Amino acid sequence: MMSMTPHPEPWAEIALGEINQYRSQNVQPRDFPSESFELWSVPIFPTGRPEILLGTEIGSSKQAVAPRDVLICKINPRINRVWEVDEKSSPRQIASSEWIVIRQPLMVPRYLLRFFQSDQFRTKLCADVTGVGGSLTRAQPKKVATFPVVVPPLAEQKVIADKLDTLLAQVENTKARLERIPQILKRFRQSVLAAAVSGRLTEEWRGAKELIGWKESELGQFVEKPRYGTSAKSQKTGDTPVLRMGNLQDGQVDWTHLVFTSDQEEINKYRLEPGDVLFNRTNSPELVGKTSIFRGEREAIYAGYLIKIKCLPGLNPEFLNYQLNSPKARDYCKAVKSDGVSQSNINAKKLAAYPLNCPPLEEQTEIVRRVDQLFAHADRIEQQVNNALAQVNNLTQSILAKAFRGELTEQWRKDNPELISGENSAEALLERIKAEKAASKPAKKARKQTTA
Repeated sequence: MMSMTPHPEPWAEIALGEINQYRSQNVQPRDFPSESFELWSVPIFPTGRPEILLGTEIGSSKQAVAPRDVLICKINPRINRVWEVDEKSSPRQIASSEWIVIRQPLMVPRYLLRFFQSDQFRTKLCADVTGVGGSLTRAQPKKVATFPVVVPPLAEQKVIADKLDTLLAQVENTKARLERIPQILKRFRQSVLAAAVSGRLTEEWRGAKELIGWKESELGQFVEKPRYGTSAKSQKTGDTPVLRMGNLQDGQVDWTHLVFTSDQEEINKYRLEPGDVLFNRTNSPELVGKTSIFRGEREAIYAGYLIKIKCLPGLNPEFLNYQLNSPKARDYCKAVKSDGVSQSNINAKKLAAYPLNCPPLEEQTEIVRRVDQLFAHADRIEQQVNNALAQVNNLTQSILAKAFRGELTEQWRKDNPELISGENSAEALLERIKAEKAASKPAKKARKQTTA
C-alpha cells in the first residue's frame, strides 16, 4: 500500500478494502414489477436525489445499498461523483453496478465522502483504469480496495466533515454567484446596444431627446448591394482563409478553426476589405443573423452561407456592426427568417429591407466610441470574473488537501487531546473496525469427510 500525503501523528492509514464491510447483494427489480425502489443511478447524480421507480421500469440487475453507504462512481473516474446514501423512507434502496459501495459503520460517512472527493484519492483512481478511453474507462474495484485511506480519530472525523460542509458550501455559493455574472454582462451589452441604436446613449451628447439629423430608411439605402460568398469547396490548407459562420463570434472575426482556398479566381472575386460586415444568413433559429466586422487582420474571403455588406460613405461600418447585433436587429431576424427542418434562413433581400434609423456620421462615431468604452469595461469585469472562477474552482481541492493534512483541525487537536488518544485514538478505532469486520465474515463451510 503506497502512503498518502503526510498527515498528523495521531492519525492512521489503512487500505480501503480492509475497512469496507460491504458485501454485494444482487437485486433483480424486474422480479418485483409492482414494488417501488429508490434507485441511486449514475445518470441521476447531478440532480442530487435518487429516483423512485417501479420494478418494471428498471431493466437491469442492481445492488442493494443502505443508509450511510458511500458510493464511488467507477465510470470515467475523472468525473468526480461520490454519493452518500440517505436515510430511507419506505422503498428498498438499490444502486447501479457502476458504483463501488463503501460501508463502514464505525466511521463518519461524510468524512469518507469528502476524502473520496479529494485529489489525493482521485489521482490514484484516475491513474488505474481499464477501457479504451473517455467515458468507456472504469476504475477497477480490486485495485481501488488497495488504495490507502487516511483515518483520523472518530471525533475528529466529525469535526473535519462539519468544517468541510461549511467551507465548501461557501465555495459553492461564491461559485454560483460568479457564474451568474457573465449572463448579467450579456444583458448589459444588449442594453448598451439597445440604447445606442435608439439614440438614448448619445442623448446628452446630442443635447436633445429628438433624433436630430437621423435618417430613417431601409438598410439597402445605406449600403452597396449585399453579396453572397463563395460556394466552392474549401480545404484544410491553402493560401487564403475562407471565413464561415463559425468564425463570426460576438461581433468580431474568430480566426481559429479556419479552412482555406488557393483558387486565385475565387480569392479575387470574394476578397474582403477592412470595414466589410459579414452577416450569417443560414443557421439555427437562435444563431441566424449573427454579424461580425472584418477589420483587415489578414487576407480572407467568405463562404456562401455569409452575406457581405459594404457601407456607402454615409454609414460607419462599426456602427452598422453594432446595429445588426442589437436586440432590435435580432427581433427583426426572428420575424423575417424562413424556417427549414433544422435551419433558418434570411436572404439578401430581407436583409436589405432591415429598417435602419441612421444618425449623422459624427454621432455614429460618438456612439461607436461609447459602446467600445462600455464593452471594454464589461470585458475587463468578465476577465476578472473568469480569473476569480478559476481560483474558486481550485479552492475546493485546496481546502480538501488542507483537511486531509490535518491543517483544518490543528487547533482542535491541541484543545482536545483526550479525544484523540487512548480508546479514542485512530489506532484503537482501526482495531475495532478490524475486529468487527472479522466477526461479520460468514463462517466457512466445513468440508465433508469421506470414509475410506
